[in-house]
Amino acid sequence: MKNIRIKYFYQLITSHLSILVVAFIVLSLLFVRYVEDFAYEDKADELERYGVEVLRQLERPGGGDLQAYVSILQAQNIHFIVFDQQSRILYPANNNFPPVELSQEEWNVIERGETLVVKRDDERFQFTMTFVAMPYVSLGMLVGGVLLASPVSGTSEMIAELNGSLITTMLIAFFIALLLSLLLGRLHLNRLQSIQKAAVLISEGDYDVRLPNAGFDEFDDVAGGFNDMAEKLKVSNDEIEALENRRRQFMADVSHEMRTPLTTIAGVVEGLRTGAIDEDQQERGIRLVSEETKRLIRLVNENLDYEKIRSNQVVLEKEEIEAEELLEIIQEQLAVQAAEKGNSILVESEPGQVIYGDMDRLIQVFINITKNSIQFTENGTIRLRAYGTPEAAIIEVTDDGAGIDAAEVDLIWRRFYKADESRGSRQFGLGLSIVKSLVTLHGGEVDVISEKGKGTTFTIRLPYRS
Repeated sequence: MKNIRIKYFYQLITSHLSILVVAFIVLSLLFVRYVEDFAYEDKADELERYGVEVLRQLERPGGGDLQAYVSILQAQNIHFIVFDQQSRILYPANNNFPPVELSQEEWNVIERGETLVVKRDDERFQFTMTFVAMPYVSLGMLVGGVLLASPVSGTSEMIAELNGSLITTMLIAFFIALLLSLLLGRLHLNRLQSIQKAAVLISEGDYDVRLPNAGFDEFDDVAGGFNDMAEKLKVSNDEIEALENRRRQFMADVSHEMRTPLTTIAGVVEGLRTGAIDEDQQERGIRLVSEETKRLIRLVNENLDYEKIRSNQVVLEKEEIEAEELLEIIQEQLAVQAAEKGNSILVESEPGQVIYGDMDRLIQVFINITKNSIQFTENGTIRLRAYGTPEAAIIEVTDDGAGIDAAEVDLIWRRFYKADESRGSRQFGLGLSIVKSLVTLHGGEVDVISEKGKGTTFTIRLPYRS
């Protein structure tokens, strides 16, 4: 069975009007009941006041001026009689008032000396009447009572007129409420539709959409939450796009870097298999295959290392290290490689200078930087210098090589970036990216100053043990 769909606008109008109508009907019924009770109560009080005066006249010698009261009461459409304990009418003698028929319970009230009040009686009289019966006592003995009655027609007419006024007022209020409900409903619906439209735009990928938020009501609270959600989605989407771009660039860079060694390996292996390479060149080809294989292994290892550092999977085992000892290790490991290009490595360190960090990772950092200096320096000098400030240990790696263009200085930290591809570099552009990440992991900073044709200086600041 298909679900019935009712628009929110109509639900809102129906709820407003339903509440108004129910509230108005309940209040009207209560008000009419209150007015009706008040009217009958007032009529009974009036009859009781006249009854008191009639009893006062009866107590006077000769009945006082009772006939005068008959005229006054008849002018106000009030009838009264005086009756005895057998319900016989004692006064007036010529009255056409129907016989008094009181129940035993009502007689008990009069015998106790209390006033009997009946606000609305439909049975004992020709018309619906309000009447009171008051005990008539003479010389200390109960003689009978005085009964005053008045038709309720006037009161009923007043109540009917009041009901008509209430119905007219209710209709006017209904139409006013309908108009206000339409205006308010349209206002709320427009705000709700703006949220719906914004949600559709978000679903279509437009994360720049925002809703107005004046902080006035719950709709504005929803708008504020929606805007926060949109902002977070935009940030997440930007991060996803950036990650996707990095993934594409990574795949392109890795493919580019792997293509050359794989092509070389494939060519040499095919030449050895087919005999296209002469015997005196076979040893050279095998060495070339070995070097390209090591190059591929280094590429894979550096990528794995880089990703571990980026994902915080590397745990540093920090200790205080003699700066001079660390730099001499770098000098010793790279001395042969530097000599192949006619370079020399010099170490300068302030006596007793210490560095706080992970020994293996710092060796990796300075090996990468020094290799970079060796790569771009021929027949020059590479200086490894360590000194301290009150806040940090400073290590500088300076060369007098080819240098880097000013426009490229900020680019050298990028993954796979090569400062000089025309020189046939056999590095993969990951070393300096790893350097930057490891120094940051140590809580330090690395800067580079370079001038084309004059050399480059890398400066690393590592904080002391806190």
